[in-house]
Amino acid sequence: MDDLKKAILDFAENNKKSKFYFSDMEKAVKVEFPDAKARDVKKAATALVNEEKLIYFSTGSSTMYGLKGRGQTEDH
Repeated sequence: MDDLKKAILDFAENNKKSKFYFSDMEKAVKVEFPDAKARDVKKAATALVNEEKLIYFSTGSSTMYGLKGRGQTEDH
């Protein structure tokens, strides 16, 4: 799971946008780990949220992820 978390953080840090959908994050992780299952990517992302490295951003109709401290997020 540490490899998946690292891949997610790399994607978040190198992404031009401060917020992104799970599907975009999953595609980026699958480039590096083609056998990764969506469930495992979701678990790794949730672990990063719990570690306060990523945050959830809700638009009301959908949930996005963001790198904590980057862009306009609820902690600013």
